Amino acid sequence: MTDGVLLRESLTQRDLDKYSCLIMDEAHERALNTDVLMGLIKKVIAHRRDLKLIVTSATMNSERFARFFGGAPEFIIPGRTFPVDIQYSRSPCEDYVDSAVKQVLAIHVSQGAGDILVFMTGQEDIEVTCELIEERLQQLNDPPKLLVLPIYSQMPADLQAKIFDRAPPGVRKVIVATNIAETSLTVDGIMYVVDAGFSKLKVYNPRMGMDTLQITPISQANASQRAGRAGRTGPGKAYHLYTENAFKDEFYIQTIPEIQRTNLANTVLLLKSLGVKNLLDFDFMDPPPQDVITTSLFDLWSLGALNHVGDLTELGRSMTPFPMDPSLAKILITSCEPAYECSEEVLTIVSMLSVPSVFYRPKERQEESDAAREKFFVPESDHLTLLHVYTQWKSNGYSDGWCVRHFLHPKALRRAKEIRDQLHDIMVTQQKMTLTSCGTDWDVVRRCICSGYYHQAAKVKGIGEYINLRTSVTVQLHPTSSLYGLGYLPDYVVYHELILTSKEYMSCVTSVDPAWLADLGGVFYSLKSKEYSNREKRVIEGEFNKRMEIEKQMKMETEKEEERLREEEEKERIFAGRAKRSSVAVKKSGSNGVVRKPVIGRRRIGGF
Repeated sequence: MTDGVLLRESLTQRDLDKYSCLIMDEAHERALNTDVLMGLIKKVIAHRRDLKLIVTSATMNSERFARFFGGAPEFIIPGRTFPVDIQYSRSPCEDYVDSAVKQVLAIHVSQGAGDILVFMTGQEDIEVTCELIEERLQQLNDPPKLLVLPIYSQMPADLQAKIFDRAPPGVRKVIVATNIAETSLTVDGIMYVVDAGFSKLKVYNPRMGMDTLQITPISQANASQRAGRAGRTGPGKAYHLYTENAFKDEFYIQTIPEIQRTNLANTVLLLKSLGVKNLLDFDFMDPPPQDVITTSLFDLWSLGALNHVGDLTELGRSMTPFPMDPSLAKILITSCEPAYECSEEVLTIVSMLSVPSVFYRPKERQEESDAAREKFFVPESDHLTLLHVYTQWKSNGYSDGWCVRHFLHPKALRRAKEIRDQLHDIMVTQQKMTLTSCGTDWDVVRRCICSGYYHQAAKVKGIGEYINLRTSVTVQLHPTSSLYGLGYLPDYVVYHELILTSKEYMSCVTSVDPAWLADLGGVFYSLKSKEYSNREKRVIEGEFNKRMEIEKQMKMETEKEEERLREEEEKERIFAGRAKRSSVAVKKSGSNGVVRKPVIGRRRIGGF
């Protein structure tokens, strides 16, 4: 079984009572689940003396593992591989692709029979290497025949299988591969290995919440594994395109453990469900950075899986049985609520997000494949585009031929169907959830997606550009997104993840209503009564201020006028009172033509 399956079993069986002996292979790879398992098994072994644990690897720092398990005994078993002659570059190479091509042609022309395995970083480097080998081979005079075969994850399965076919007589095979050929597969007939010394590592940035694919130097353990591929079927040679001093002084002894460079939200949720209160005290062989743990705890709290003191909520306990990212688990649980009832559609979307890209884009037929992809586009959502692809595949009887015609990976779709069946079993059998379909009302599905990804929302900034609402990081809409060629950009979107390649790209985007963000993501957002642009806001505020000034002035003038009228009324009232209370007698007597002075009554003391 895989380490992930055993980790899930530890949820129901804390002491792993079903097992008396566990063997963990390829421990040097230090996968996330392997590191968590070792911490849990160390606790179990402390009180289960009957449990045996055997940790194996071809290139492992055994002393480190022995120390972790309290001085466990070490056994070194001699390998059965043939001797490998390791050769280093005399000087550092400037272009590892060009150096690898030259080395392949030198081997092909001067060395004896045997196939060649070249290690490159990714699809782009592999395709360029294959083209250059064929180009330069044609420039030689009557060169021996050479069959160039690439292998990377995005290739269709039938093309990948060609590397295992035996080459025709008199033809040498050269296989250009990623680090998948280190341990995951073995090809017979490999006698020569060309190692570029680099690989792509996925590194998580907790501050930005973004995964970056970085080309980094390999470790000494990786280099030994790669060289060992040349000695599986006979004596071989390994050509390292870096100096011996670089190997000894600059390469890490082991690869950086995955637990130190990945998002730990799902792991933290799992450990919380296992009763681990303080994650910083958990016995990791290599503890993850504190920033990563605190970011994961914050993300789980914002989703509602943890309460304010860091304990699991009811929602958090419901999310634990789902072996996936907590955001995906939340939208699965939310889809079964009466307000949504779209669990059939969301189950399909989650399954499609759990596999690599289902779209195939061969270099020689790019325009044709892009046209085929556009037929599946749902303009407002990449998530709904994936749902549309799966629905069409299902209606065509899960046909591989239909997939090939429409430039889809049949293997990835079949894997998505398997995951869907497993999640269906968890939801119906274990969690007793009722699955319902929303039919063609896909707005409900978009709202449901928003319920799990409101912490990864962005607002439009420019042409093809968005700005993250929480971190204010500028992110790009990927050219392969169904929203890219709309002619207009939705104001608000949520995205599945951020990936940094040449730019910061949003992967799998869905447009959302801002009211949904305010309603579902109340811990981050609130809704204004009306949304204005900055310019409109300044204009409206200016007009409002002017109106307020005018109204204030009018009010002051009105008050002054009212005050003046009151004063006049008061004066009139006063004069009227005087006239009423006064007794004035005026007599005109004309004696001898003389006018006499009028007689006025005496004024009373104390007022009028």
